[in-house]
Amino acid sequence: MSKTRQRNHGVPDPVTPWDEITPGLWMGGHFWTGPSGERRPAVVTDEFDLVVSLFTRAGHGPGPRAEHVVAELPDAPLTTAQLRAVQHLAGAVSLALDLGLTTLVRCRSGYNRSGLVVAQCLVDRGLPPDRAVALVRSRRSPHALHNATFTAYLADGLDIAALLAGLEPPP
Repeated sequence: MSKTRQRNHGVPDPVTPWDEITPGLWMGGHFWTGPSGERRPAVVTDEFDLVVSLFTRAGHGPGPRAEHVVAELPDAPLTTAQLRAVQHLAGAVSLALDLGLTTLVRCRSGYNRSGLVVAQCLVDRGLPPDRAVALVRSRRSPHALHNATFTAYLADGLDIAALLAGLEPPP
């Protein structure tokens, strides 16, 4: 299998299990493609103090030393409650950074859901949304935050996105 094996609508797997976005703030996934092109599990042991998982898979950690917060979200348009959860998680990540905790935010590939929470944390800490997205992409992958709905949430603001999502009729 080659390094360029395509998954997720033409977007390749990341080439690292996780990457540091800002000091102490890491972003990653549950899978990555190794140097010889093989798909590998990204298993967290004791590298982080806090792990926020927006997607989970048995056997991927973290180890017992880490605090583990699980809040599964789809890589799709989010409901008002899910957008509020993103805001809450971004705030918790920001607080963890203030406390000096090494933090990993992860989803399946480490591109969209984790990117949304990490970028929102950066926005909460004063970075404009476009610079937060650019930083995530430069540190994790150019494929990070390729979900246009998520980048629109960041550009418009999660409060506005949550209000608009609340206006939509239930499915």
